[in-house]
Amino acid sequence: MSIPYEDVFRSAENSNIRLEVIKGATVWEASPVYKHQVAVKRIAASLKPLPDSNCACIETQDTYFKFLDGSQKRPDIAILCSEPPLEAQDAPLEMVPVAVVEIISKNYEYKDLVLAPPFYLEVGVLDILIFNPADNSVLHYRPDFEKPKQYLSPITLNLECGCEITV
Repeated sequence: MSIPYEDVFRSAENSNIRLEVIKGATVWEASPVYKHQVAVKRIAASLKPLPDSNCACIETQDTYFKFLDGSQKRPDIAILCSEPPLEAQDAPLEMVPVAVVEIISKNYEYKDLVLAPPFYLEVGVLDILIFNPADNSVLHYRPDFEKPKQYLSPITLNLECGCEITV
């Protein structure tokens, strides 16, 4: 007997386990530590629209997104240009964020550095920022970048959607 994904995700949520499905592969990690959450809050609080931007620069933290291929990801920070429809807010959001920020957790580097960037680029995310609190490095991926740009935190960046963020 197979267990529906919704039940598995609900069980993981009740167990303090973060569960994702990336292109059919199930990936899990323990809930983040305090240092990780402090970085999430700091970065999320810095988000603001650039002058003349049409994007509302809405951030959501640790929210499930379901993609067309069935993948379900839970970015540390996802950036949206508008509020999701009210009727869609009780389930994984079936939309593509305009930008995501992932904060690397110790022992989960592979998920954030190897699996996440190509997946996000493939589904149409415009800006992917990967922050490593261990060395304050920031990797910035965009579809038009030949390779990711590397920075040292703190750095303020303008996103394609018309938002500014400090990582």
